[in-house]
Amino acid sequence: MDGQTPKQLEPTYTHPVTPNPIFLLVGSPAVGKSTTAKALAQRFAKSVHIPVDNLRDMVVSGLEMPALEWGDPLAQQVRLARETALFMAKQYSQAGFAVVLDDFYDPHGLLEYQTQVERGEIRGIILFPTIAEALRRNFGRFGDQPVRQYLDEGIRSVYGLLEPNLAGLSEHGWIVLDTTEMSLEDAVDKISRL
Repeated sequence: MDGQTPKQLEPTYTHPVTPNPIFLLVGSPAVGKSTTAKALAQRFAKSVHIPVDNLRDMVVSGLEMPALEWGDPLAQQVRLARETALFMAKQYSQAGFAVVLDDFYDPHGLLEYQTQVERGEIRGIILFPTIAEALRRNFGRFGDQPVRQYLDEGIRSVYGLLEPNLAGLSEHGWIVLDTTEMSLEDAVDKISRL
């Protein structure tokens, strides 16, 4: 380095934060939930990104990882993380921040969020590129690392759960967004107009 401080990218603020929206981006692994959530949050003058997985990962002993079979301990940890995320989101929203949560789709159909989505308190968006695209992105991220196989299994499982339920989710206020051919900027533009 030449001793100069790296130039910080200045965000482009396109939205005033009135009212203070709460977005929830969900989907399978490798569909771009966190990347899209961060980019969306940067569109606002005051914002916070709350990855629900980070709250679950705060469990030091006894962490339950998502699996094809959901036992009570995993369901409890997911519920606690989501309830905490919702509390945080409401607090930040009331303080004038736009909030962007990201989470995964589960066998229970996102029950913890459903009431808030139906009432319009949260803008629920399901990122839903084709399964082939999700698997391609996962391979691009992890290559031949063992974690890729675990996440590939998660992708197939989530798509198997989501596909037959998309129409019902749409009827209950969820927006299904096919991001297969969208750039990150295009996806964020679309979501920010919802």
